Amino acid sequence: MAERQDMFDAIVMADERFHGEGYREGYEEGSTLGRIEGRQYGTVHGARVGSEIGCYQGFALAWKCLLHSGSAGRDRKVKVAEALIGMIENFPYEDATYDKLHEDLDSIRGKFKQLCSLLNVQPDFKITTEGSGLSF
Repeated sequence: MAERQDMFDAIVMADERFHGEGYREGYEEGSTLGRIEGRQYGTVHGARVGSEIGCYQGFALAWKCLLHSGSAGRDRKVKVAEALIGMIENFPYEDATYDKLHEDLDSIRGKFKQLCSLLNVQPDFKITTEGSGLSF
């Protein structure tokens, strides 16, 4: 009689047991896929930000060298270029949890736009699948 009751309990409780097993399996698979997808997204987004900042740094360094001869109108341009270079050097590349990351990136973009305005240059920064570039 006890075997019969255990058999009926197993049948009645099968739905709950299968639901729990399915939940655990789905949670494990979703966690694994989520980590993979998150890593891929982070790599792509990080590469874009790094490429953008690298273009800004190269632009500022080149103009700093070109303007370094120093007439009166060039002093302000050199100071803005140096400020941009300093901001880029202090940017926290390796700390993805830095809470002011987007604010600092926006500040760098603003300083870059200010330098372009002072230099009377119209940049067109593009990120494509072939790479990134800064054209004028």
